Amino acid sequence: MARAVPCRPTLSRPPAYRLGDRAKMVRMSGSAAELRLYRDLAAWWPLISAPEEYAEEAATAAAVLGSASIGVREVLELGSGGGHNAVHLKSRFSMTLVDLSPDMLAVSRRLNPQCAHHQGDMRTVRLGREFDAVFVHDAVAYLTTEADLRQVIETAFAHCRPGGIALFMPDHTAETFQPVTDHGGSDGPDGRGARYLEWTTDPDPGDTWIQSEYAFLLRDPDGSVRVVHDTHRTGLFGRAVWLGLLAGAGFHAEAITEQTSEDRVPRLLFTGHRLA
Repeated sequence: MARAVPCRPTLSRPPAYRLGDRAKMVRMSGSAAELRLYRDLAAWWPLISAPEEYAEEAATAAAVLGSASIGVREVLELGSGGGHNAVHLKSRFSMTLVDLSPDMLAVSRRLNPQCAHHQGDMRTVRLGREFDAVFVHDAVAYLTTEADLRQVIETAFAHCRPGGIALFMPDHTAETFQPVTDHGGSDGPDGRGARYLEWTTDPDPGDTWIQSEYAFLLRDPDGSVRVVHDTHRTGLFGRAVWLGLLAGAGFHAEAITEQTSEDRVPRLLFTGHRLA
């Protein structure tokens, strides 16, 4: 899961992937937009996938974004979800955050009131301006077709000024995918608590998507506990597809192996430099 459930959506970090701010999710029309995690369960996101779990990944992102040939100050994050990456990045960059889910944006506004927030689909949004860098975390996983992935990369190119960089951090790539079982969650000072179980598999290795089943145990302040089941379908593409789509959009494309202290297979990160 966005290492914490956004699917790493992967939930708690330490093993596998935090459900992750995939939750940041693209929130696309169709099944992804119907996921409860990004609608009526959005207020539970900080307990399901705590902001502090994003520190290492955010540090990695900051280092890569800083490798652009121009100075990077203004960063656009597409699929920003609950804003848990921005919590760590906003001290270094001026962050503009875009997400399709109004409920997740509300969570992010509480955490990051100093950041600009816009509701929009990462595939088609156009803000009418350019940034030094564009960052797309695990929300990119909710794109399950090459056509959708191409659109997001084109969105990044349209918002990236010459000399700038775009960074994509998918949870999985086709060459290294392994089934994931994970769990996590935390308690809040208001008496609420959340725990999750994630089970991610590839039902058909011949297509471009994988499936994650999430079970959430949610405890309200009065001590009552309820169970919620959410099914997430996310994309799985190979290295060549990523690099080909980035180059096709006009980027100088590169693949970088992630450096991580977590007990899991390092992910492959993809960068696109927009040449000056």
